[in-house]
Amino acid sequence: MGRDAATVMQWCEVLGTCSEEEGRLTRPFASDAMRRAHEHVKVWMDDAGMSARTDNVGNLLGRYEGMAHADSTLILGSHLDSVRDAGKYDGPLGVLVAIAAVQRLHARGVLLPFAIEVVAFADEEGLRYGTSYLGSRALGGAFDLADLRLIDAQGITMAEAIRAFGGEPDRLAEDRWKGGRLLGYSEVHIEQGPVLEAHGMPVAVVSTITGFARWGLTFTGKAAHAGTMPMDGRLDALAAAAEFVLAVEAEARATDGLVATVGQLAVSPGAVNVVPGEVVLSLDVRHPDDLVRRDHLQRLLQRGQEIAKRRGLSVQLTLTDEEDSIVCSPRLTSVLARAVDELGHPAMQLASGAGHDAVVMSRLTEVAMLFVRCKDGVSHAPAESVTEDDVEVAIDVLSKFLELLAEHR
Repeated sequence: MGRDAATVMQWCEVLGTCSEEEGRLTRPFASDAMRRAHEHVKVWMDDAGMSARTDNVGNLLGRYEGMAHADSTLILGSHLDSVRDAGKYDGPLGVLVAIAAVQRLHARGVLLPFAIEVVAFADEEGLRYGTSYLGSRALGGAFDLADLRLIDAQGITMAEAIRAFGGEPDRLAEDRWKGGRLLGYSEVHIEQGPVLEAHGMPVAVVSTITGFARWGLTFTGKAAHAGTMPMDGRLDALAAAAEFVLAVEAEARATDGLVATVGQLAVSPGAVNVVPGEVVLSLDVRHPDDLVRRDHLQRLLQRGQEIAKRRGLSVQLTLTDEEDSIVCSPRLTSVLARAVDELGHPAMQLASGAGHDAVVMSRLTEVAMLFVRCKDGVSHAPAESVTEDDVEVAIDVLSKFLELLAEHR
């Protein structure tokens, strides 16, 4: 069975060459790089006995039919898009482990009492248009048609990008799941954190997925000459932003389970000899308990307003994205934990601090997730790494999970 893991690792290498940028992995939504990735994954789906198709938003779906009279479908999947300068495993590993598990069934001529649909979601990261979960939102019937008017860095609307990729933006409603009764959704994903490595464990079962809120703050002061404007007369937007960034860090450090990040900062006019007149920054706040997250988020937004007022500046607050925490399905999670246990591994449970397509899919059906250990907990970076042995464990667990679900059915 180790050959399956070696194959998945090789597939990850192949997909790692499908990039929009020379020398680093960047695979945005509806891009030529995504098209090349689809060409490879479709071949692998076909070889695993699946019939593959692409929907209007650009999800690639491979279906493995069940026994005669099978009346439900289990969806397995993850995403194929990436952040800029990405690693090779965040997203694609879950798609490829699912294909490998189906390949095992196909090689033995085994049909299950339910069909399997492997979905390679078109966009989870939101790199091109700043919107997360486009693929799963379309499948779940939650796609916001207003997003079609969004424009990327090249001035291309999302509608134009979808059309160029082969989809019909006017027919996105047809992407909603219409394949009958769903048994659930399961996603394999690298942990993106250090806990599994610290405990010496290859995999863990996800218990909850942490909610988040993302806001944009624009501090507006007044640009001035750096040499002639006295310090006591300055309306320095960057100084206000810097104070706010430190306040964000202090708030998160003082609260167990809270993480808060300012990851983007744009300074205008951005000249060495000009006092900054405007700063636009991002705020990302996460906590497993939505009430706690909202409470601290409001504290931080109020702090931003207080900083601006005290310094004689204005600040504009804009909500850009928000998702509540979800609890994974107790039923599916227990089966997944049993699969881990029966293969001789501790069935550790972890909360996910990162968002996943499972968040959106939970509105459509029950969800479960399996984390795979990653070296040093590094993700969203070229150093992202998994071992072949751990990938083999993930394929074994997913295969056992399918077997146990079939027995239950």
